[in-house]
Amino acid sequence: MKTVAVIGGGAAGMAAAIAAAKAGSQVSLYEKNEKLGKKLFITGKGRCNVTNASDMKTVMANIVTNPKFLYGAFRRFSNEDIMKLLEDAGCPLKTERGNRVFPVSDHSYDVIAALEKELRENKVRIFLNTAVKKLNVQDGSCSGFVLPDGSSVSADAVVVSTGGLAYPSTGSDGDGYLFARACGHRVTETYPSLVPLVVKEPECAALQGLSLKNIRISLRECSAGMSKEIYGEFGEMLFTHFGVSGPVILSASSFAGPVLKTRPLKLIIDLKPALSEEKLDARLLRDFSEEKNKELKNSLSALLPSKLIPEVIRQAGTDPDKKIHDLTKEDRAALVGALKGLAFTVTGTRGYSEAVITKGGIDVKDINPATMESKIVKNLYFAGEVLDTDALTGGYNLQIAWSTGTVAGTAAGTSKEREKGAWNE
Repeated sequence: MKTVAVIGGGAAGMAAAIAAAKAGSQVSLYEKNEKLGKKLFITGKGRCNVTNASDMKTVMANIVTNPKFLYGAFRRFSNEDIMKLLEDAGCPLKTERGNRVFPVSDHSYDVIAALEKELRENKVRIFLNTAVKKLNVQDGSCSGFVLPDGSSVSADAVVVSTGGLAYPSTGSDGDGYLFARACGHRVTETYPSLVPLVVKEPECAALQGLSLKNIRISLRECSAGMSKEIYGEFGEMLFTHFGVSGPVILSASSFAGPVLKTRPLKLIIDLKPALSEEKLDARLLRDFSEEKNKELKNSLSALLPSKLIPEVIRQAGTDPDKKIHDLTKEDRAALVGALKGLAFTVTGTRGYSEAVITKGGIDVKDINPATMESKIVKNLYFAGEVLDTDALTGGYNLQIAWSTGTVAGTAAGTSKEREKGAWNE
């Protein structure tokens, strides 16, 4: 019987181990932590956004890096497949806004329990508190790995699913990148992704805790009089003591990281995306007609949260103590401009400890997309976040883990005789 060793007991690793065992191999799963699925346990604020139930065209549209590489893996193991696997293993699921899929219980440990049940039923041997020091690679083939105590583990195939650098408290320390580099793989530059953004302006701190809904953000490169949008989306965001966070900001960070390495970006917030400038001006005129004797700073409460009013007036460059009846057409135009384009300077991202995923990783040009096997080293497979693939929020990153893990495990666990049989069929 073929033996398969999987390094890393997260989403991709558990999927790989289950798939390899179902392919007929004897499988061992090695996890450095005291339990499996440690990052999975905290994902989705403990609820675990398992996948996204959208059609595959929508799923592919939400992949940021190397979507073509993932096409085959998604076809072989889709969002419907992981949903069926979990429900059959005793974890009923539900679909919420944006086609996000969660366990009915809203508890991530039910997802982990279902996967552990699958591992047990498929007789996967699990080794906890067991780190891996290095891979055993000779003559272009991987035959196992070495543990920290110097002992060796032999296997006919090895799957590396060690995650990236995000949430280092869960054991993600980038050791998979070291394994890959040691045997000749290229690793692209890595960045924290799906992560809050840091803002330069000190006034931002006064907005801490303010949540905005139904806004549109635009993240722009501004240089030499040019302004190019690198990301734009409608949704929700949150001001923090250091900058901005929230769903649309996290997604924006997927595109911001590489640019912020060399230069700042401009964040433009349209506070009233449903209104044109003309309609917004008419709205101001209507509101102001009832408050002609009030100061400007006391006349925007029907339009804005109180915390945001001073910043909008500041960016409009208007005197907050000016009486409404003294406002000029130019004053109103400046207010409309601030409401439609509240601007902040983004200077960086927060670190890996606050990032949901890692952007960058093992260069997929060196990986066979049909099997996840290394093109450089035989019998060595990679899956999950360790690869240079990433997606927006909404369950898509976990789908990458399930799909690449299952494809890697199936290929690693299939005997050469069965491969030939399947080929001849």
